[in-house]
Amino acid sequence: MSQSEKTRYSESELKEFEALILDKIDKAKVELNELKKSLTKGGDSGDDITNHTTKVLEDGADTLEKENLNQLAARQQKFINNLENALIRIKNGTYGVCVDTGKLISKERLMAVPHTMHSIEAKLAQRN
Repeated sequence: MSQSEKTRYSESELKEFEALILDKIDKAKVELNELKKSLTKGGDSGDDITNHTTKVLEDGADTLEKENLNQLAARQQKFINNLENALIRIKNGTYGVCVDTGKLISKERLMAVPHTMHSIEAKLAQRN
């Protein structure tokens, strides 16, 4: 049976995707925890401040770094949520089916982006 004839993935294929997604969730959660730890660390420059200007510059750099870490953490949390939603789609039988075309998303695409809900064709059409 060719992929164009298939309307959904087999149970064994879904198990393979599920294992991939669970692994990605575990790794993403570790990264998110590291980002959160970095965010909670204070700017420990010591008590011995000798130059006020240097302190102001350091505070600005610390603020910028915190903003970047917050953005990375938010992105990581969104990635985890998308992966968890993909697990739900596996359970309810809609995983791997493009929400735009109704066709099966290629296995290669799902291996690369396991949380996607769009085939390459649909994604390219969105850009135009």
